[in-house]
Amino acid sequence: MNKDRILITGAGGQIGQELGLVLEDKYGADHVLTTDLKPVSCFAKFLTLDVLDYDRYEEMIKDFQPTVIYHMAGILSAVGERNPELAWKVNTGGWINTLNLAVKYQVDRVFFPSSIAVFGSGSPLDHTDQNVPLHPATMYGITKVAGENLGQYYFQKHGLDVRGLRYPGIISYQTAPGGGTTDYAIDIFHQIIHNGIYSCFLSRDRELPMMYVEDAIRGTLEVMEAPREDIGIHTAYNFGAMSFTPAELIAEIKKYIPDAQMECKPDFRDDIAKNWPNRIVDTQARKDWGWQPEYTLAGMVQEMITHLQDRNILK
Repeated sequence: MNKDRILITGAGGQIGQELGLVLEDKYGADHVLTTDLKPVSCFAKFLTLDVLDYDRYEEMIKDFQPTVIYHMAGILSAVGERNPELAWKVNTGGWINTLNLAVKYQVDRVFFPSSIAVFGSGSPLDHTDQNVPLHPATMYGITKVAGENLGQYYFQKHGLDVRGLRYPGIISYQTAPGGGTTDYAIDIFHQIIHNGIYSCFLSRDRELPMMYVEDAIRGTLEVMEAPREDIGIHTAYNFGAMSFTPAELIAEIKKYIPDAQMECKPDFRDDIAKNWPNRIVDTQARKDWGWQPEYTLAGMVQEMITHLQDRNILK
């Protein structure tokens, strides 16, 4: 029987919330402690936590004695550009607190959620490989590069088993858009359902890597549950599934909602996205721990529409 005790920070976020529910189901609610800055009602064991509050964080770890930490707390890309100092403080400070406490209390494994935002003007945009130069164009991306390097440092200096994934845009029917540049691919469903039209803040042909949330959660669990000797990267793995443009997404949605309309009014988020890859090469993840995505664009849209219908959101 697996005796892991799992702590999740940022459990109210898009990935954190769904990850927490899956982990509760898999390991048992008593073995999963979820935390966030604001209350989240869907979990069995939840405590409020500001990851910058080291003393509170330490008290929680001493009491719960986690063997695994998923550090999902953070400020996303578009929000981070509006308040870059806050993004640096939360994303980097919270991660350093997590790493220091994990070393102090001998946590077995720690997860870091990196992002395609680590790439920038010095990176090839098409078929972006694992080891290209990282020159992020946003504060969010800067914090993720710093976080990856910190993970590698704590692995080398302290032997801490840090594992990470460079998430593409994550698409989910469960949670509302959270301030990320790729969140248009969630918002478009809700706006078209309610208004029949979506005003997109990206260019029609802005291709970006995306992933359906079920693939994202499954991949996160797979990398964290892989044998230690299989993990060859302690910064963060490239992590891919599909890539598409707003034009391709609306065309797929029209198969279910023929009258759906989209207009494009690119803003500062399009300037962010133009520095991100079109497609990700995740050969290392496939080789090291067997990553294999399941959902395509067509499959993702079908899932989104089906689940929204089931929840009586789509009429």
